[in-house]
Amino acid sequence: MAEQSTQLVQKLWNYCNILRDDGLSYGDYVEQLTFLLFLKMADEQSRPPFKKRSPIPKGLDWASLLAKDGDELEIHYRHLLETLGREKGMLGVIFRKAQNKIQDPAKLRRLIVDLIDKEQWTSLSADVKGDAYEGLLEKNAADVKGGAGQYFTPRPLISAIVDVMRPEPKMTICDPACGTGGFLLAAYNYLSDSTHYQLDREQKIKLASDTLYGVELVDGVARLCCMNMLLHGISADGADEVAIEVRDALGSQGGKNYEMVMTNPPFGKKSSVTIVNEKGEAEKESLTIHRDDFWASTSNKQLNFLQHVFTILKQHGRAAIVVPDNVLFEGGAGETVRRELLKQADVHTLLRLPTGIFYAQGVKANVLFFDRKPAQEKAWTENLWIYDFRTNKHFT
Repeated sequence: MAEQSTQLVQKLWNYCNILRDDGLSYGDYVEQLTFLLFLKMADEQSRPPFKKRSPIPKGLDWASLLAKDGDELEIHYRHLLETLGREKGMLGVIFRKAQNKIQDPAKLRRLIVDLIDKEQWTSLSADVKGDAYEGLLEKNAADVKGGAGQYFTPRPLISAIVDVMRPEPKMTICDPACGTGGFLLAAYNYLSDSTHYQLDREQKIKLASDTLYGVELVDGVARLCCMNMLLHGISADGADEVAIEVRDALGSQGGKNYEMVMTNPPFGKKSSVTIVNEKGEAEKESLTIHRDDFWASTSNKQLNFLQHVFTILKQHGRAAIVVPDNVLFEGGAGETVRRELLKQADVHTLLRLPTGIFYAQGVKANVLFFDRKPAQEKAWTENLWIYDFRTNKHFT
């Protein structure tokens, strides 16, 4: 299975080298594959033995692409992307603001006919399809120059965090900065692993369509997340129900609470907005987040995400969040947030990670684990266990 996935990744990736001559980046290539793979699989699902209703309008489907060539293909593909981007549900998320980045019609035709159409994607197991796509995302993340790595948390770390958190069936699980969906997929794999749980049919349906939720700010990354989940078999029978929202998670609480939150919020200490000064020059200005449900107003993005995670947890809900050292030691708003978190939650564990995993060399990253608790006079946090990759320490 692993060998089949590797061969598929290599097959898809080899063609990227041809397109790179036309200036296509790794990220652009994976994005175009996402559009085309979705159309191809929707076409396969509409045929025997599946005979499912295709979510793609007639005339904008896979068959319409196969029927065209040359400039006519390029024009039709561009129109197809723009039209599907206005659809609702998962279709709209995947094609939202989609653009054709493959300007050479001959190379677009070759990608459609000689590469993607040659494979029966639906007949491949979810493991093969999912692992192959994850392999492409990992290759894209390795393209540091393109900045893609900021959306890709190392999978071994994600798996370790999920193993520690031990999600349970019927829980609702959220990542408010979901990137390409690493935490959501790891939670799905944990819950569907028969060594952890023996799920009945109803639980399997709920897991695939009403358990995992994510928020992502960047359109292109949200579409990669949706495709990643679909290829792993999540909501394959109800694609519209894959709950990936494209919005700024810090803008509001979102109106929903979850039993578990696992997340690695985006890099950068400050939230900012781009403005145009009197000279017509674009400048970035720190953006202080003001929310009634926050303990402190600050432009520190990491502190804001920590507060946001607390607000979207249900009572007794559990969280794991990656934070840099400034969250642990900064004064002012940082001190206020820490004091309130220690009081209103049981902050029981801090995992100190090696330097350089997420941030610049020399900046320490941590995973903070806490449980939200009901209001009371006494602070909930009594014992905080601190671990690092060299020592185990217990502080009271």
